[in-house]
Amino acid sequence: MARATSTYVCQSCGAQSRQFFGRCPSCGSWNSLVEQTAPAAGTRRRRPVAAAAEGAMPPQARRSEPIHAVGERPLQRLQSGYGELDRVLGGGLVPGSLVLLGGDPGIGKSTLLLQSAQAMARRHSVLYVSAEESAQQVKLRWRRLVDQQPEAAAVASGDAPEAGMQLLSETDLELVLQELEALRPAVAVIDSIQALHDGELGSAPGSVAQVRECAAALARIAKRQDTALLLVGHVTKEGMLAGPKVLEHLVDAVLTFEGDRFASHRLLRAVKNRFGATHELGVFEMRGQGLAEVLNPSELFLGSDEPSAGTATIVACEGTRPLVVDLQALVSTTSYASPRRTATGIGTNRLHQILAVLEKHLGLPLSRFDCYLAVAGGLEVEEPAADLGVAAAVVASYRDLTLPPGTVLIGELGLGGQLRPVSQLEQRLQEAARLGFRRAVVPRGSGLGRLAASLELQLLEAGGVAEALVQALGVNPAQGD
Repeated sequence: MARATSTYVCQSCGAQSRQFFGRCPSCGSWNSLVEQTAPAAGTRRRRPVAAAAEGAMPPQARRSEPIHAVGERPLQRLQSGYGELDRVLGGGLVPGSLVLLGGDPGIGKSTLLLQSAQAMARRHSVLYVSAEESAQQVKLRWRRLVDQQPEAAAVASGDAPEAGMQLLSETDLELVLQELEALRPAVAVIDSIQALHDGELGSAPGSVAQVRECAAALARIAKRQDTALLLVGHVTKEGMLAGPKVLEHLVDAVLTFEGDRFASHRLLRAVKNRFGATHELGVFEMRGQGLAEVLNPSELFLGSDEPSAGTATIVACEGTRPLVVDLQALVSTTSYASPRRTATGIGTNRLHQILAVLEKHLGLPLSRFDCYLAVAGGLEVEEPAADLGVAAAVVASYRDLTLPPGTVLIGELGLGGQLRPVSQLEQRLQEAARLGFRRAVVPRGSGLGRLAASLELQLLEAGGVAEALVQALGVNPAQGD
């Protein structure tokens, strides 16, 4: 009889080795190699669930066909019950697709999917598989969520269609596959993929081999019976999705659920999406009755109406959604030989570049000052359209000036001090006017003067950073030293 062999698998990159190393030879991670027992040669693997029935014929090879002869069928998306979630997914769930949702512990992943499953159960069959919690724990959370809603009394009593949502508390992959084959639901939620266990593998749940095999088996049955599959994924201490990288390649969409534990809002982003754009943003707020959609996120990231020195307002775009955001800067005399540069929500290298441009073209001795920059609300702003707002906030703090109320700044800052045009300027101006702003400093040559007049918005165009700051602040920032 053949003996089982042991291999050591890296839990970070999935590399295999026949002997143990303290450091992975492939990725360099320390203490990441875990021993796993490979099945002996000739060991019978699990048969597919559909072929397990007695008398089932083995699968036959399928012939290829010309691509123009392939039949087309309309893409009928399933509405998740949340407009923000549908926005990030590209319009809803695609039947037969796999969506991986990751995020920090306690951020609200299970709450979001449980509320979405409850909403989808009104129109479709839904199976919720809880591999981390018992059925009673899930029932307590579900009860707490529905009790906060006045129309949920019929749901809790079992008189509504939502009461037909199926719940399975199981970690055995074989039993989960059998349940999916028997029910054939339109939507299935697996919470979480790292907690499932394949009994034919000798490794522990959550290991590279377990996650890879469980996800592949779920993907096969989901594609075969057109079940939209939502997978919850754990994250590592570095904030990356746990498990092998092949897991992210296997699924159709990868979503990340972000948020500050000291704030109530949550941000949903798409890292990968085969059926939609990857730059959309969904905003939620954690309340006593669960997660609620934030339909007007610009008001969430705006500060108080009282103007203060060192504060500038920009209009950032996350996908097709413009967001009006406050930037706060603090410039103070340094106590060290090398000044400190700290940025929250803006790349530090971007801040260094803007400070260098201001010192070179405006003559401000910022190399002798500490500079701290923060985006209000904890939002991450990566696009260069925020450069002019960063420069205005830094100069206003350095000169102890206050920007006139109702002013937004939009523009990319070049190394030569010039202002470059940005994309989606029309949508940015419309959002600013909707929120009551009456002045906008933009790069010259926008050609949107007629639109600004119809929006009752004063458009101040500038070709360089010095001209833009003069129009925004009302004084020449280069004078005074």
